[in-house]
Amino acid sequence: MTSIISYILIVVGIFLLFKTFFIVKQQTSGIVERLGKFQSVRSSGFQLKIPIIDTVVGRINLKVQQLDVLVETKTKDDVFVKLKVSVQYMVMKDSVYDAFYKLESPRAQITSYVFDVVRAEVPKMKLDEVFERKDDIAIAVKGELNEAMLDYGYDIIKTLVTDIDPDEQVKEAMNRINASEREKVAAEFEAEAERIKIVAKARAEAESKRLQGQGIADQRREIARGLEESVDVLNNVGINSQEASALIVVTQHYDTLQSIGEETDTNLILLPNSPQAGSDMLNNMIASFTASSQIGEQMKQKNKEKGLGDSTKKNK
Repeated sequence: MTSIISYILIVVGIFLLFKTFFIVKQQTSGIVERLGKFQSVRSSGFQLKIPIIDTVVGRINLKVQQLDVLVETKTKDDVFVKLKVSVQYMVMKDSVYDAFYKLESPRAQITSYVFDVVRAEVPKMKLDEVFERKDDIAIAVKGELNEAMLDYGYDIIKTLVTDIDPDEQVKEAMNRINASEREKVAAEFEAEAERIKIVAKARAEAESKRLQGQGIADQRREIARGLEESVDVLNNVGINSQEASALIVVTQHYDTLQSIGEETDTNLILLPNSPQAGSDMLNNMIASFTASSQIGEQMKQKNKEKGLGDSTKKNK
């Protein structure tokens, strides 16, 4: 009987010993109550308490925690949109009592305030403004939460609007608008590139024509100079200018016939091509030159007579 009592006492002693101490982890605070009344806040490490009388009723996490809240609301232009707001918060070390006893569910409380602020701010904005001013929404949420949660021992570290998700039809419409804008810009660039190519081609053709014209002018100038030299040579041997010009033309005629004869695959036919063609051409040219000279002499004589008549009238 004595051994049984001793065994019971040993077991009770061990039980009370284990109930006397407890361990609080790093970045955690323990709440100790004595007979149902708050007794103390214990920090991290090895802690002692009175068995049965003192009780560890809770532990408060002092780390920075994050709560993601998904809020659905409507914008000023009647577009339904879902916003994901991430709230980073922590319990202040000197306010552990308030955090444990004043607020039953801090995450639900924070969620309620986020809903309230977002649904108050977003309906004032159009959809594009929501994307542009998401930082303003986050600042508004943080300001409201800080003011409300400070009394409960919670510090709001930061709030972020991490996602903005409009209705599916709205997203499709926005994508079509963006695609149209990009196609418009692409078309403008393509048109500008085509214009540049056309201008460059026109400039190249103009330069080519200019050089071609210059080449033809130089060619004709050299031909004229050669003809002039030929006429001078013929004049030196007693052939006048008209006869020399006719002789040069006839010579070029026969040179042309010779060049045509040297080509085997040509379809060119020169008319007239009789043996008398050169002689007829020479006679016709001499007659033309003679007639031209006579007409020129007559015009000079008339002009001279007219000039004399005018001067006589002036003298009178």
